[in-house]
Amino acid sequence: MDAPVSSHDPVALAGDLIRCPSVTPAEAGALDYLQNVLEPAGFTVWRLPFGDVDNLFARLGTGAPHFCFAGHTDVVPPGAEDAWTAPPFSAEVRDGELYGRGAVDMKGAVACFAAAALEFTGARDGALPGSISLLITGDEEGPAHDGTVRVLEWMAENGHVPDDCLVGEPTNPELLGQSIKIGRRGSMNGVLTVTGTQGHSAYPHRCDNPIPKIARMLDWLAIAPLDSGSEHFEPSTLAITSVDVGNPASNVIPAQARAMFNVRFNDHYNAKNLEAHVRLICEAAIEDAGGGTFTLEVQRGGDCFLTEPGPLVDVVAGAIEDEMRTAPELATNGGTSDARFIKNYCPVVEFGLVGQTMHQIDERVPVADLHALTRIYANVLKRYFAATGPA
Repeated sequence: MDAPVSSHDPVALAGDLIRCPSVTPAEAGALDYLQNVLEPAGFTVWRLPFGDVDNLFARLGTGAPHFCFAGHTDVVPPGAEDAWTAPPFSAEVRDGELYGRGAVDMKGAVACFAAAALEFTGARDGALPGSISLLITGDEEGPAHDGTVRVLEWMAENGHVPDDCLVGEPTNPELLGQSIKIGRRGSMNGVLTVTGTQGHSAYPHRCDNPIPKIARMLDWLAIAPLDSGSEHFEPSTLAITSVDVGNPASNVIPAQARAMFNVRFNDHYNAKNLEAHVRLICEAAIEDAGGGTFTLEVQRGGDCFLTEPGPLVDVVAGAIEDEMRTAPELATNGGTSDARFIKNYCPVVEFGLVGQTMHQIDERVPVADLHALTRIYANVLKRYFAATGPA
């Protein structure tokens, strides 16, 4: 797909990206389009396919400091297309809003990245006191195995590790400029299985019923506070998400009961000590229920991380305040993002659009927000490079 007439127009960029039906892991022309936008402006572009996923890394300049915008062009499925008021990949502008799957999460922000970078570098004829890059994956909404993780490994092997990074995930709850994510809680999934002895419900004394025992364990897990929060994080939470005994017969005591739960944890924990803490609760609860046999399997979804307030946070917060005339909140709530991988390489923060309609039918973004976000990103670059040398 060709670049738009004006590569500085974030609405045109976002619309053309939305018209690419890039449901994970399909590239569907979205990265081809970005390549056609960035290369004429002097960016060197690498296409980095891993497995079934296509990714893009583009860089202008070779020196330090190196500032990276990171995001994704893959989107979740549109759902029932006949429920949309316009086709989900038509990118219709109506009543001042751009409609389409990915408008908020996060083709809109990717368009703003590109427009801001092109505006900033174009005004300087490409002469930068450092370098600017874009890391764009096609795997954020999916397993996240062959996207940002693999691109970061390639970047490290080839001398492209940035000094700082901004991820364009939608961070604002209601109004643009409300919130910067300076960290994310970690995530851990658990599967708890209690094994007993099956038998006739008329003779419970001959059985070992696992249901009361797993009920006691789940009760203790649900009501025991994991912590009271920390300076930048709310308290860790444990949510029970499934309970199942697989028993269709009302007169049979089952041999096994199984439950699943998810923990969102703060910087009081890492995956290892959190598992140990949960296991201790389970052991105490089953002992209180009369003893028994259980297994606990855990799967780590992502570690907790925090970018301490400092130069990067100040640059982004200052750019937001210049445009929106309000100071953003420094937040750590919400789910996970690819920032959980980037934090292993450099300081990272997240700032993007308002997230109210992401993943919904009629996902949409105000056109005014796309223009404002582009100005904020351009100001981030101005402030960032001004802090390190003449811009």
